[in-house]
Amino acid sequence: MPLRSHATKRQVRLGTELRRLREAAGLKAREVAALLNSTSAQISQMELGFAGVSEVRVRRLAAHCACTDEALVDALVAMATDRTRGWWEEYRGVLPPAFMDSAEAEHHAAYLREIVITRVPGLLQTPDYARAVFSYMRPELPRAEVNPRVEHRMRRRSVIEGDHPTPYEAIIHEVALRLRVADRQCSRAQLQQILHLIEQEQVTVRVIPLDQDGFAGSGASMTYVGGPLPRLDTCLRDSPTGVAFIDAEAQLDQLRGLLRTVKGASLEPLASRDFIHRLAKEL
Repeated sequence: MPLRSHATKRQVRLGTELRRLREAAGLKAREVAALLNSTSAQISQMELGFAGVSEVRVRRLAAHCACTDEALVDALVAMATDRTRGWWEEYRGVLPPAFMDSAEAEHHAAYLREIVITRVPGLLQTPDYARAVFSYMRPELPRAEVNPRVEHRMRRRSVIEGDHPTPYEAIIHEVALRLRVADRQCSRAQLQQILHLIEQEQVTVRVIPLDQDGFAGSGASMTYVGGPLPRLDTCLRDSPTGVAFIDAEAQLDQLRGLLRTVKGASLEPLASRDFIHRLAKEL
């Protein structure tokens, strides 16, 4: 297979998992290359995500590495053979790669969990809210640059509104619901949008009130993307250099614990709905 000019985070993740299989078996790249009738350079490119890999090679590699986890092998095969060209590819070369990687991760998620402290989650935003956020964060961007960002964000919502919606749970701090990123009308419309979306069975929103005692999770914001099995989960967190994709098991385990802690500080879904209703009436 020809080398890719760029590798998506999903392709990089597949390569990472194949490398982990090899390392767990105590094999060197050159040993795997000999087993697969390949070269060390080709194995390196495969593990970096720049070279594709066939189902046959994934299964042969798993067998040589004595991997008996059939569910894992099947999931890796699915990642290797997936040829989906999603709607987000229309924006490649128009928006930064992180936009495509995030949309692709959401598309393939078994479930989505979010914690947000100071901003309404992207999947729940109205166009006006999203436009205000992008315009404030990047005031130098002309309208022609902001428009595709807003459009992309609205299209992402297909994962929770499509024919086969992904289960989605957002834990939102009251601060995010009260902050006016634009004006009163925009804030009211945003709260109404959330109330509309939570009428759907697959969407759950929980609120953390300002007067919640013992909440020190101001830095807890994250998007947790459930994989076909826990080992293939991913967590997306904003960093000063962009979105960080976290897949190390020890870190994922810590973040699962953080999710449970923050969820414990939030209101139940029905109480959260009533809470948002009251906020909307105040505007």
